[in-house]
Amino acid sequence: MPDGLILYTNPMSRGRIVRWMLEEVGAPYEAKILSYGEGMKAPEFLALNPMGKVPTLINDGVVVTEVAAICAYLAETFPEAGLLPRTASERAAYYRWMFFAAGPLEAAVTNRTLGVTVPDEKRAFVGYGSYETALDALEGAVSVSSFIAGDRFTAADVYVGSHVAWGLQFGSIERRPAFEAYAERVRSRPAYRRATEIDDALLAAAKG
Repeated sequence: MPDGLILYTNPMSRGRIVRWMLEEVGAPYEAKILSYGEGMKAPEFLALNPMGKVPTLINDGVVVTEVAAICAYLAETFPEAGLLPRTASERAAYYRWMFFAAGPLEAAVTNRTLGVTVPDEKRAFVGYGSYETALDALEGAVSVSSFIAGDRFTAADVYVGSHVAWGLQFGSIERRPAFEAYAERVRSRPAYRRATEIDDALLAAAKG
């Protein structure tokens, strides 16, 4: 397996989040674009990720999957990028809200998008309780400080910020002033803009 960072991705996937994270880190990387279907189900790719999905990151032969895990891994692998929490309070919020977005928030948003309604008497069986409860919790988190772990941007903002920005764009997250202000802050990052330009150009090229 070749040395260095390799990102298997598609510009219409969560791979956009990892590309943003890689641009924040500033380390050189190679991006391999896989098509849905045949490309992601090819035997050589399934050997790397049995789920047959992107993004998948390779770093000197080490395979990392799952977007939140990749963001956390890159922040720790490249501490010089300054994307790790620095204090105990930052660390607590960093892990709390990154895992909240990967678990309860994504489940709540996905179920709502699919039209899955959890009866009131069954809410104890789902980690998010209700869509409204999850969004209220997230709104509180992005309202108390500039970024999710405090007043300093961290890798958790790449992940949580992507959920909020995409949710607002596609209507899966309610438009609330706190969400829109937070999304604007994270979208102003130069690395976000670079990553978005790269993936948007790939989409445009694919459309011919």
